[in-house]
Amino acid sequence: MSALSFQYVAVDRQGKRHKGITSANDQQDAFRRVTALGMTPVKIMTAKSASSTNIARSRISPEQIGSFCYELAVLLRAAIPIAEGLRSIAEQEPKRGMRNLVTDMAAKIQAGSTITDAMAPHRKVFGDVFVETVRAAEKSGTLVASLEHLAAMLEQQAESSKQLKQAMVYPALITIALGGAATFLIAVIVPKFASMYAARGIELPFLTRLLQSVGESMQSFWWLYIPGFVAAVFGLRAGWRHPKAALHIDRVLSRIPYINKAIQGVAVARFARILGISLGSGLSLIESLEMAGRSTGRPLLIRESGRMALGIRAGDRLGDMLRTSGYLPPFARRMLTAGEESAELTKLCGVVANHYQRESAHLVKNAATVIEPVLIAVLTGVILVIALAIFLPMWDMVSLVG
Repeated sequence: MSALSFQYVAVDRQGKRHKGITSANDQQDAFRRVTALGMTPVKIMTAKSASSTNIARSRISPEQIGSFCYELAVLLRAAIPIAEGLRSIAEQEPKRGMRNLVTDMAAKIQAGSTITDAMAPHRKVFGDVFVETVRAAEKSGTLVASLEHLAAMLEQQAESSKQLKQAMVYPALITIALGGAATFLIAVIVPKFASMYAARGIELPFLTRLLQSVGESMQSFWWLYIPGFVAAVFGLRAGWRHPKAALHIDRVLSRIPYINKAIQGVAVARFARILGISLGSGLSLIESLEMAGRSTGRPLLIRESGRMALGIRAGDRLGDMLRTSGYLPPFARRMLTAGEESAELTKLCGVVANHYQRESAHLVKNAATVIEPVLIAVLTGVILVIALAIFLPMWDMVSLVG
């Protein structure tokens, strides 16, 4: 008979109330187990286990996972019983999704599961790379250090994401404002002026006729434009999930100046960080390379990591594979090669990660100063074209009157 999880409320010999979860075959068995702990059960009921799907839908943030990693590392370092410590974390957790996740893990660990097995049902929250890194660290006895490194990485990732969002606020506002103005001019103003010029017998230039047609179609078929725009956005998102389409999108992004450098910096920093953590957790170089590539989410770097892993599996050295890398920048290639030659690869992975973390943070911080002028120039050009479409026929009308 498989064990079930039961929530209990009990009173100890000093009269202090305790809440917890225990694993038992049935309610009577749960009563006996709580009594064996030296407490008198007051209430015992079957624990409600939140499904991993519902927990994943709670949108648990990287900051919450990072904080949880630190707290779990503290529990392990202090040799506190894991299930009891996790229940304490859950009681103090304000977010429902994270509280359900930690409670579920506590129940599984108390039932005899390992930390990794308790995490495994929540791969959508933690991610495959995270779970497998923890699994390797648990086997090699480096779990505390690996959790601390993972927590630091998640915090840095969350901070970078926050900085990028802040940097994009002003450019986004400019784009929305000028884009809205351009849409209003094309959909409303240009057709009115075009009709007025046509009524006076003025031949419209090609630019005016073109924008008139676009404006009239927007007025007549606006109900198609809006769903079309939404479909395009979702189409790009769906394409990013398809390996071949994502590879093409990544190639396009890699050719855009400045944006390419920022994306590459973030990807290389994450690649080196996970490579170092995986190696320190006891994974082989081949497994670490594959996991580091997957962790970046960049199709080009995933393919590059797979190529290097295949080469090493065939007997080549990491340094030889790095020399032919088309994605990793020269500094990263030199440092990782030096790390292999000096048997300090794990340490130098941290050096590479820190270097590109700082570089990408600097690029993200200054992104607005680079993107804003470009956006303003492009959108100003669009407004200028619309203005020409409106005023070119007006000059012809003035010449006719004169």
